[in-house]
Amino acid sequence: MEGFAERGWRRVVDPAIGAWAHAARGQAVRAMALPRDDWRCGETWCVGLDALDNAPDGSVAGVALPWGVLGLDPVPLHRGQVSVVRPGYPQPWDGETEAGFRFRRDRDAAHLDGLLPVGPQKRRMVQEPHGWILGIPLNSSGVGASPLVVWEGSHRVMRAGLAGVLRGDPAGWAEVDVTEAYQAARRQVFETCRRVELPGAPGEAVVLHRLMIHGVAPWAAGAMAEEPGRMVAYFRPLLPSVEAWLTLP
Repeated sequence: MEGFAERGWRRVVDPAIGAWAHAARGQAVRAMALPRDDWRCGETWCVGLDALDNAPDGSVAGVALPWGVLGLDPVPLHRGQVSVVRPGYPQPWDGETEAGFRFRRDRDAAHLDGLLPVGPQKRRMVQEPHGWILGIPLNSSGVGASPLVVWEGSHRVMRAGLAGVLRGDPAGWAEVDVTEAYQAARRQVFETCRRVELPGAPGEAVVLHRLMIHGVAPWAAGAMAEEPGRMVAYFRPLLPSVEAWLTLP
């Protein structure tokens, strides 16, 4: 836990995480072998929402998620996301603007989870207030195989920036347009926070602060990963309110 409050991320390594990843990998590979409609970026990235058939306690095929090792309090979990990235990521995809593709390629598609695009103008609102982000690699991949990217300390910048518009009655915060505040705070993050790549391997996990700016790096030339590609399971349980999302440590 040392340094988490300042950095906004921590890595955990333990055999119990490896046992869970081994159990989850078989399910994930089978899910990726089925026809899916959530491949993006020229079929170099599968979003993989709800692809993992875990129990609400996080266990997979009878193997428990090691909550204590991870340093997390047990909470009911959704079906895990299985994010898979292949060589060549990113490529343009239908519906993505040229500016959007450049941002994905040059800025790792850096974003803050929980802000959904609402309405025809896709204004950002905090409608999925996650408590934390947990990523567990399910297979082996090289250093340049589109690793997770974080901006250290960005959670502090984002909290300060969003607090400027999330004011008044917290009951209405989920309907507040935070687009400009979010974009301004993210620009500050790029200017002031250190970008860090976090490649991972089975037996490891990474825990991110819910307010951390993060993304995925482009696939480096010559990087390797086991089939079907660099594969990570993600969990993001929800908090009861946007107020908790903004104000809890």
